[in-house]
Amino acid sequence: MLDATCAPSNIRYPQDFSLLNEAREKLETIIIRFCKSYGFSRPRMYRRQARKNYFALAKAKKRSIKKIRATIRKQLAYIKRDIGYLESYMEEGYAPTSKEISLLMTIYKLYEQQQYMYQNKVHSVENRIVSISQPWIRPIVRGKTKVPVEFGAKFDLSIDDSGLGRIEKISYDAYNESTVLVEAVERFRERTGYYPERLLADQIYRTRDNRNFCKLHGIRLSGPKLGRPSFTKQSSKEKKQEKPALDINKLPAPHVIKGNLDEYVMGQEQAKKVLSVGVYNHYKRVLAEQTDDGVEIEKSNMLMLGPTGSGKTFMVKTMARLLQVPLAITDATALTEAGYIGDDVESVISKLLANADNDVELAERGIVYIDEIDKIAKKQNTNNRDVSGESVQQALLKLLEGADVEVPVGATNKNAMVPMTTVNTSNILFICGGAFPGLEDIIKKRLTSQGTIGFGSELRDKYDHEKDLFRLVETEDIREYGLIPEFIGRLPIVFSLQAMDEELLVQVLQKPKNAILKQYRKLLQMDEVDLEFEDDAMMAVAKKAAAKKTGARALRSIIEEFMMDIMYEIPKDEMIGKVIITKDYIEGKGSPTILVRIHGITGWPW
Repeated sequence: MLDATCAPSNIRYPQDFSLLNEAREKLETIIIRFCKSYGFSRPRMYRRQARKNYFALAKAKKRSIKKIRATIRKQLAYIKRDIGYLESYMEEGYAPTSKEISLLMTIYKLYEQQQYMYQNKVHSVENRIVSISQPWIRPIVRGKTKVPVEFGAKFDLSIDDSGLGRIEKISYDAYNESTVLVEAVERFRERTGYYPERLLADQIYRTRDNRNFCKLHGIRLSGPKLGRPSFTKQSSKEKKQEKPALDINKLPAPHVIKGNLDEYVMGQEQAKKVLSVGVYNHYKRVLAEQTDDGVEIEKSNMLMLGPTGSGKTFMVKTMARLLQVPLAITDATALTEAGYIGDDVESVISKLLANADNDVELAERGIVYIDEIDKIAKKQNTNNRDVSGESVQQALLKLLEGADVEVPVGATNKNAMVPMTTVNTSNILFICGGAFPGLEDIIKKRLTSQGTIGFGSELRDKYDHEKDLFRLVETEDIREYGLIPEFIGRLPIVFSLQAMDEELLVQVLQKPKNAILKQYRKLLQMDEVDLEFEDDAMMAVAKKAAAKKTGARALRSIIEEFMMDIMYEIPKDEMIGKVIITKDYIEGKGSPTILVRIHGITGWPW
């Protein structure tokens, strides 16, 4: 058996500008040491300005290529200046220490490499330094630890028929494993006096030369198709066929999807029905074979309208879990047209690919949920370029419609050392959601303006008490809100979720499979304590949550607040057998009721 692996070194993933910043800091340390030892006046090094320049990029959420190159250019200039200072000292006869000489040689080499890559706009160079403290470390492209590149020593291992393992080759250079096979076989013959009958090795070893060598000496060369994985659809086709895929015959019907949603999401009957049918039709479209009748089913992306905490995100998560498809959730507020401040729009596809374990085919059948979509509405009364509003909508158009997007594999941002792959978004379902505050006023304005002359005054307050105005929304209302017509047109399915009233919040507390109260009951059961909420107590919690106007999100914070002392005290007293949460306790007028294992009902023990 023959195989290769990497013994990774404990170094962080190198960024060019980070390496240059580290080199600059080490040069400044040497200069300061020279000045102190030989009584020189310290030269002006602009250390504060250099650090500010570095951290401006290091702390940035999104790093554009232009900004990275500008930072590298400045860091290179700082290093060149510092090297000039040290060379002038050494020309005058002042010598660095032996440790400093070794460090300077590494930094000189690093500077040459980085200067070459910057000038030629390339991202690789022979014997590239990735660690100043360990300059012998080289990047090893293996792809077997869920990262595209490892850093360390690469070595080939063999195990013979006696069970003894040997290191055939070890190097810090990223050599080709296939070159080791002949040497390993010949060493085996020298030890045993004969060639092996069979050799097991990865696909990367089974080159034409190696196959001819083994055939010549009667060696059966075989093994699994492993080796270095490729992230292209062509080379990984056979591997992907082995994975379970969606089957149109096993696709759950809309009523099955809704039934599953009913177990987790309370209320929102119409929204669950629309979502179930929309998702079902989408995957029928994806899985259906192409016919010759010329009928092409277009993709129907969705737009969800609903107040905060109404269950938009939770509903999408539950549905994706039922279908076992990858899901990526992103916030529209973090998106900009080209990533000048936040993430570019293509980053959502990177997240989807990561959640699909870098399986391109699986990602191309996934779901992307973009929350807070109302926050990128076109700003009114402005003539300036809107990089976070209308421009983001324009940038999202190609993704919604279907386009080939080049995204990094195994990383969230594009990097020279990260392989790229192409993902087609034609079969990716996009679901957008938002609270759309103020949209109700636009809907009211449209509805009341439809009254006849003389009766308009009677219609002005007709919809003031309407609880679910979103169900009456039309395309022109969303357009007036600030979404461009092209963007709206690519979201043909529009539906709304109702705000949660007190009655619905009580249901959310106790009925879902993973209800909050069920979670706390399970926690207390681990301490052999029962938990009970009185009906009045749950209603009191619901009233407090409704007052916060954040929907179901407020329930957990409220329950957490009242359960804190209880969860703290229960492990102290083994006599506690049951805790009953009362309305008075929720309203701050009393304490919970405690049932002990012997004495019956007692008061709060402290």
